[in-house]
Amino acid sequence: MDEEPTESLWVRIKGSAGAGDIIVGVCYRPPDQGDQADEALYRQIGAASCSQALVLMGDFNHPDICWRDNAAGHKQSRKFLECVDDNCLLQVIEEPTRRGAMLDLILTNKEGLVGDVKLKGSLGCSDHEMVEFRILRAARRAHSKLTTLDFRRADFGLFGDLLGRIPWDKALEGRGARDSWLIFKGHLLQAQEQCIPTRRKSGKNTRKLPWMNKELLGKVKQKKEAYRGWKQGQVAWEEYRETVQAARDQVRKAKALRELNLARDVKDNKKSFYRYVSDKRRMRENVGPLQNEMGDLVTQDMEKAEVLNDFFASVFTGKCSSHTAQVTEGRDWENAELPTVGEDQVQEYLRNLKVHKAMGPDEMPPEGTGG
Repeated sequence: MDEEPTESLWVRIKGSAGAGDIIVGVCYRPPDQGDQADEALYRQIGAASCSQALVLMGDFNHPDICWRDNAAGHKQSRKFLECVDDNCLLQVIEEPTRRGAMLDLILTNKEGLVGDVKLKGSLGCSDHEMVEFRILRAARRAHSKLTTLDFRRADFGLFGDLLGRIPWDKALEGRGARDSWLIFKGHLLQAQEQCIPTRRKSGKNTRKLPWMNKELLGKVKQKKEAYRGWKQGQVAWEEYRETVQAARDQVRKAKALRELNLARDVKDNKKSFYRYVSDKRRMRENVGPLQNEMGDLVTQDMEKAEVLNDFFASVFTGKCSSHTAQVTEGRDWENAELPTVGEDQVQEYLRNLKVHKAMGPDEMPPEGTGG
């Protein structure tokens, strides 16, 4: 792919009918590699990242890079991070691969293309961990059949108007609490069906970057077109560098603005904040060894699942029956005074409703109820 000497090998895996090709690269970067060879490697990565699907793996020898904070100490490592950012690549290895350092990397230009990444120990006399992973064909990505309400296109004016037309005093007259609730829920869901459209729910691997919008996509496309033009001698180097710098600045500003908005709205929208934090985490905690009823420690996934299942199932067995009966007998429910609920109390609860929470068993979304 390039005339400059670099220790890299690139292959194109042809896809079957309806599936795109995948570019797979293997690279070794010596610790003492010079800037000229680094630049040649970055040009190769830039050309390969223009493909629809790219998987690049190898030992890049940048132990000072902190992938969690996207920061590095040495100049060459910072240049490598710039190359990764410029080409919108994702680094998927989460654990050190040699003596506490993350030297071996897997880079891809499509989220969800690489999965099941595992470290499998050293091979022979090598002090590097073997990395096992799977390439998931992007063309075979399963589309979610789940749907969710699209509140961005909802007509809340019509929604309130439809509910306001219902003579609630007449509709609920002589009804008990359960019947009144079912009548109210039925009218609300009918209005919801007319005023709030639905959309197909995307999974984690199909979500686009949260800060990416149409303008940024255009900038990234311009950068790739400028690179191709420069390689073909149609675009000057200075013009190409200006395009790259402009795209990089726009992406960084969009990321910073996204994080600022999340931090500002964390009290009102904790769900989005913690989802963003969870996506940024590199380490995933697994369930540790558990102790079964015999006092033995279990480490296998199936055995741990059985222990947890037995523990939670015990809540619904006769072990708790005496305690349940004791609580039930502690109060005379027949002669107890029924609670009263006023309109002002209901309005206060609706005002304080957390609209970003998920709907409960009643299938009524808080955003529609509190909106």
